[in-house]
Amino acid sequence: MVEHVKRGSPSGGQARTRLARRAVIDAARSLFLDHGYATTTIAAISRAADVPEPTVYRLFASKLGVLKALLDVSIAGDDQPVAVGDRPDVAAVFDEPDPHQALARFAAITAAINLRTNDVYSVLRGAADADHEAAELLGTLRQQRDHGQSHVVRVLHRAHALRAGLREQEAADIVHAIMAPEVYRLLVHDRGWTPDHYQQWATRTLIQQLT
Repeated sequence: MVEHVKRGSPSGGQARTRLARRAVIDAARSLFLDHGYATTTIAAISRAADVPEPTVYRLFASKLGVLKALLDVSIAGDDQPVAVGDRPDVAAVFDEPDPHQALARFAAITAAINLRTNDVYSVLRGAADADHEAAELLGTLRQQRDHGQSHVVRVLHRAHALRAGLREQEAADIVHAIMAPEVYRLLVHDRGWTPDHYQQWATRTLIQQLT
């Protein structure tokens, strides 16, 4: 089992913990997608990950904790302990003086996140229908997404880059609609668009609607 990697220094312990977390998250992804959130158990995740069940509880506390960690890794693209908002590519959106380039950067980041989280986000939405804690997690993710999108709009507003007559709140609503995970799934998963096509469309539409 991953927990039983050779003993060593504190850095070795950190490495074992990271390997165990990654194994659990990878196993949970497969099980949640194949069998659904409700029917997947911690015991099943433990067996698939080859990580002792007590270790899974120690690292994640609960099945919802595993799902949250899976979402966090999917959103960020890695397991580095750096918030998405603190990452260089996100900071570059707010530092970009050209509003069209800023929106292009923003669309690229959001398209990449939607690509990585599409299936897992669907798992969370399904879980939220029957699990109030999963529903709370879904609400938290939506609030975080709204906060980030509103910040982009606020930067454009302060730079006097929004088109004439467009209120800041309406601009935020437009961004929310265009970049929603549900729209990504509709166009890419249901209608067969490529992720690149979606990103190009989102960029053009944001520029046309906002500036």
